[in-house]
Amino acid sequence: MELLSSLTSCKEGLCFGDYFCNTISTMEEALLSQVANFIRRQYGIMKTTKLVMLVVTIAIALFMLIPNLSWAADDGATIYKAKCAACHGADAAGKPAAKIPSLISDDAKKASDDDLAKSVAEKAKHPGTVKSLPPDQVKMVVQYVRSLQK
Repeated sequence: MELLSSLTSCKEGLCFGDYFCNTISTMEEALLSQVANFIRRQYGIMKTTKLVMLVVTIAIALFMLIPNLSWAADDGATIYKAKCAACHGADAAGKPAAKIPSLISDDAKKASDDDLAKSVAEKAKHPGTVKSLPPDQVKMVVQYVRSLQK
C-alpha cells in the first residue's frame, strides 16, 4: 500500500517517489507477485477448509449409520431399547397380532440363555443390525430379558 501512496505523475508518466517511469514494470511485477502469493494462501486455506468439512461429514455419517459404534450401548437395557423394543415392546410382551413373540412368556423363561442368544443372532425375522450384534452385547440383552422375566 505504501507503493500506491507514493505514486505521482510527472512529464514522462507515472512515477514512484524517486523512481522514474522505467522502473514501473519492476514495481508492477512486485505487486503482481504479492497478489499471486495472497491468492495461493487463500486457495490453500480453502482446500484445508473443504478437507476438514469432508472429514467431519464422514464422521457424522458413520456415527448415524452405524449404531453399533454408539457409546450409549453399554448395558443390556440400552441395547434392548435401541434394537429390540420397537418390535418386542418396552416390557418384552411382544405383539401376538403381528406374530412377534413375547420374551417374558413361559416358553421364553424355559429357554436357556444359549437358546435365547442363538435366536437373537440367527432368527430370520430379525433385522441385520440385531443379527450383527457382538456376542458380548447379545449376552447383555439376554441378561436384561431375564431381569424382565422376574
